[in-house]
Amino acid sequence: MSARGVEAGAGQSGTPVAAYWCELALVDGAALPGVRLEVGTDGRLQAVTPRSEPRPGDVRLGTVLPGLANAHSHAFHRALRGRTHDAGGDFWQWREAMYQVAAGLDPKRYFLLARAVFAEMLASGFTAVGEFHYLHHRPGGSRYPAEHAMELALAAAAREVGIRLVLLDTLYLDGGIGMPLTPAQRAFGDGSAAAWLARWHSLRAALGRAATADDGDGSPADSQADIQAGTDARVTLGAAIHSVRAVSPTAIREALAGLPDAVPLHIHLSEQPQENADCRAAYGRTPTEVLAWIGALAPRLSVVHATHLTDEDVALIGTSGASVVICPTTEADLGDGIGPALALQRAGARIALGSDQNAVIDPLLEMRGLEAGERLASGRRGRFTPAELLVAASDHGYAVLGLGRQRLIPGDLCDLVEVASDSIRTAGSLPEQLPLTATAADVRRVIVGGRVVADSGVLVGGAGGPGGRPSSTLQPELQPELRPELLLRDALAALDGTAALASGERS
Repeated sequence: MSARGVEAGAGQSGTPVAAYWCELALVDGAALPGVRLEVGTDGRLQAVTPRSEPRPGDVRLGTVLPGLANAHSHAFHRALRGRTHDAGGDFWQWREAMYQVAAGLDPKRYFLLARAVFAEMLASGFTAVGEFHYLHHRPGGSRYPAEHAMELALAAAAREVGIRLVLLDTLYLDGGIGMPLTPAQRAFGDGSAAAWLARWHSLRAALGRAATADDGDGSPADSQADIQAGTDARVTLGAAIHSVRAVSPTAIREALAGLPDAVPLHIHLSEQPQENADCRAAYGRTPTEVLAWIGALAPRLSVVHATHLTDEDVALIGTSGASVVICPTTEADLGDGIGPALALQRAGARIALGSDQNAVIDPLLEMRGLEAGERLASGRRGRFTPAELLVAASDHGYAVLGLGRQRLIPGDLCDLVEVASDSIRTAGSLPEQLPLTATAADVRRVIVGGRVVADSGVLVGGAGGPGGRPSSTLQPELQPELRPELLLRDALAALDGTAALASGERS
């Protein structure tokens, strides 16, 4: 790619507030040397100039990837890591343990856990996360005294660590097709699609108010107008429908009619064979066919997992313009199966990646897992190219979250991930093939909206961290108390203490 082609659009108005010089950067899929990135006050790239020399004041980086999106996360599932592997079973047995964790969360504990999980994501190289959120109410289903308490806890957690959050507030009405919510699920439900829509619109306004109250840097990215428009803010609101088994076709139609057209919409799809069997029994159609039947299968929709599909399902998704979010480490951990990711891409679907239950938080291992699944299923190598894996983790991930393009070209959000190219894992790798050799252990500095927010596994505070402008030194101010492992220790201790207390009360 020519320097002229990359620099197109560099003449935007305004003086850059920061500049990064990258020894090498993967710009729109090409490894280019000496790339200088100029950042505007809106946190977006104003100019991208390859084969350049650093200037005084530039922050110097090594090998740089575009920001990486975790397009599907359930943050609270992280509490189960390393605690569910000794008793065998399947997804449905694991789900019972997940319900127990959910029952122990309130806004305070959820904030602590989400802050720790988002910090782990950030230090691992995720610059944005789509949080598929359905823990809306108290156990039993009653509302918290403070409106939107759980949702605002997630937003506050993301803002504190500096990750870009798209809160995918989720409609969850049924315990199965034609079945009421179980006692363990009542905290997830709003009673009807109309009630959920009313809460969703109220939440959108509340997030806007919280943004202007919490952020004092006065940048355009933090204005009320940007929050409401869903552009550039660090915390924005999307929407989700839990699944065809948890929301009826009638309720899905009502939700679609009540949401703004531009809002990203996600849904779990065919993660388990039982979902397909139940759906066929109830509607005479697969879950994919149900979505097509009611007009939900469209470009605005992202289907998550899409593991157990028929050939007809693949064709429907591919021709609809919908996107697919694959979660390789979770689908392996839970024994879900290997989905037809490459067939979906060839049919026309855009593939993005997520960490789902967060048994693994590592964007590079999700990329590798996508390719590994295809190799295991087909017996052949090189199913996805390294460039396609990176696009799935960056550009496609940002797109399905409603965050626009992410290729390190002018106009993109200045979200960057610096990766060590000379570690024990990556030494000798061609730059374009780092997605198949690096891991989160190789992530160095992480930049969100033109701000350094993490450095070698530690969150950055002060001038270079959340709420501040990019550091102009090679040694930004680190905050040892914001190490993800310490945040996780404290959050899990609080949750475990609650579980122990509840167990004692029951006995």
